[in-house]
Amino acid sequence: MESSGSFGVILAVLAFLIIAVNALVAVAVLLSIHKNDGVGLCFTLNLAVADILIGVAISGLVTDQLFNSAQPTQKTLCSLRMAFVTSSAAASVLTVMLIAFDRYLAIKQPLRYFQIMNGLMAGACLAGLWLLAYLIGFLPLGVSIFQQTSYHRVCTFFAVFHPRFVLILSCAGFFPAMLLFVFFYCDMLKIASGHTQQIRKMEHAGATLGAYRPPRCPSDFKAIRTVSVLIGSFTLSWSPFLITNIVQAACQECTLYPLLEKYLWLLGVGNSLLNPLIYAYRQKEVRQQLYHMGLGVKKGLTSFLLLFSARNGGEERPRESSCHIVTISHSELDG
Repeated sequence: MESSGSFGVILAVLAFLIIAVNALVAVAVLLSIHKNDGVGLCFTLNLAVADILIGVAISGLVTDQLFNSAQPTQKTLCSLRMAFVTSSAAASVLTVMLIAFDRYLAIKQPLRYFQIMNGLMAGACLAGLWLLAYLIGFLPLGVSIFQQTSYHRVCTFFAVFHPRFVLILSCAGFFPAMLLFVFFYCDMLKIASGHTQQIRKMEHAGATLGAYRPPRCPSDFKAIRTVSVLIGSFTLSWSPFLITNIVQAACQECTLYPLLEKYLWLLGVGNSLLNPLIYAYRQKEVRQQLYHMGLGVKKGLTSFLLLFSARNGGEERPRESSCHIVTISHSELDG
């Protein structure tokens, strides 16, 4: 119970940080979209929303961890909670893939990018993303082989979902996605290097930059770095959980559930806290908007403190004048 209680406290702190940080980034992205009207920022906003939902989903598990012996959770309710967590995590992972594809398309087809990735296409991608995410998350509720046969009234991921469910997700989704990420990264790096070589050749030939501008070469490497950091954090966060789950599914006698549920699953969920921090640091629009928001909060606090001080000063002055009048009256009486 003590171990479960400490895990519940860690889960509560993590849920609060995920919700708070992603909400702050979501507001900054919304303000940036209002100014710039960029499709890529809509994907960033979707990532923040998906991560907020992960924070909300795991916050519902806090009471189960803190009071599981006093208030046992029904299996149906636990399955719904875990399905919601899985759906939100799937939406976050799929959004990272969509962002990587969006940056790849912008570098691969710079002249046709805005024709291909317009508002209608972006909306269709996001709608399909959420539909697929909830289909993945609620799949175990409709497929019996993905459910645990016994339930001990303690709500955890593997208390209701069988390891083969994560095994199928790993083989059909995670590892193919990683290969796709590697392809995107290598091809983007190749294209960006080709742009750099073109610039150097033109400069060496004495041509001016005004005569020929290769499409967004400096931003190519910036996009590659941002995508690589996102993919790297995603891989480091979820790989230990997925690989250990494969071992657990292959070895029925192994007891890796405490490691999976207490530590590795928490590491994977922690990726939802890394995503907004990466964008707050790597994406210029989000970083500048957060800076302006911080300045606005600072000015608001300063104005509030000045107003508060002025009101307090205004209340004290009459008291001082009244004391002065009383003093004068006493001196006149003594005279």
